[in-house]
Amino acid sequence: MNTETVNTETADIAAADIAAVEQVVAAVERAQRAKDVEAFLALFHPDALWTTAHGKVLIGFGAIAEFTRAVLPAAIWDGEVTYEAVHTRFLRPDVAAVKVRQVHHSAEGDTEGAPLYVMTKQDDGRWLLHACQNTEVRAG
Repeated sequence: MNTETVNTETADIAAADIAAVEQVVAAVERAQRAKDVEAFLALFHPDALWTTAHGKVLIGFGAIAEFTRAVLPAAIWDGEVTYEAVHTRFLRPDVAAVKVRQVHHSAEGDTEGAPLYVMTKQDDGRWLLHACQNTEVRAG
């Protein structure tokens, strides 16, 4: 096998993984907009760690599920929320750190969050949220 073939295959794999990671970010957006608890929870690894924008630390799927089931259906916001993967860094072929731009659009003006999602690739090829920190962006 020549070097050119290896580089092309590596590039194809990386492109596929970047697309898969971006699809997870898009799925987070869809679940949040729809307040779809089960769709949101399906994106998490069983051993996940989640820190909310206000610093609440949730360790393990059970804690994340309990919090999400209590908070997401009752969440009230005007406008819509968008999520965009703005930077992806593969720490290993099966681990990606993804910087996300989260914007809540409303009549009163936009507010922004800056989540960091560490995702892991599963044996079946799925990428799941594994360690996530959501950070509120404050003006000034």
